[in-house]
Amino acid sequence: MEKMITFPSGNLVLEGLYNKVSDTRAAIITHPHPLYGGDMCNPVVESLMHSFKRQNYTTLRFNFRGTGGSEGTYDDGISEGQDVLEAIRFLVDSGITSIHLAGYSFGSWVLAHMDEIPAVVVGMVFVSPPLALLPFKGNRSFPLLKLVITGEEDEIAPVKLISDSLAGWYSDARFEVIDFADHFYFGCFEALEQVMHEYLTGFQLS
Repeated sequence: MEKMITFPSGNLVLEGLYNKVSDTRAAIITHPHPLYGGDMCNPVVESLMHSFKRQNYTTLRFNFRGTGGSEGTYDDGISEGQDVLEAIRFLVDSGITSIHLAGYSFGSWVLAHMDEIPAVVVGMVFVSPPLALLPFKGNRSFPLLKLVITGEEDEIAPVKLISDSLAGWYSDARFEVIDFADHFYFGCFEALEQVMHEYLTGFQLS
């Protein structure tokens, strides 16, 4: 069962929801844009959390600085990357040795712009990276990127923009388009979780 926790990020205190299932492997799920109402309780974030939990991953979802009960102020996604690093540190300090990073919308943008990815991270998942809303830095590759998901009708993360970017990001990453889904995945959470189930099952067998 998830429990509320806090952890430091610099001189700030962030809040999160933590569910310890495994002693060694975990997933951190990052939320959509806080200026548009995004937080750790977003339905897509919850769906991703359930997907990892069903595959016996410890999970941590948290509110970026300035969101919900987390201290600080929104920083255009810059210092939010530090928040992710501190979430990783929290898990490592608890004994975790293998971490997946999964970002939804703005959460994936933050992951894509982190300058440092610790060696404990073994995979990254982008769900609806918002290419039509936020520019992604050019000439950046993500060798840890394993899976990219978007909706067939997602106007914020359009299929073509992602397809055009994928070769530069990491050509071996799996790309899944969910039929009828828009950016918010309402009515399509089961399909989203099925894609995650197939990916995580294959990842564990590889």
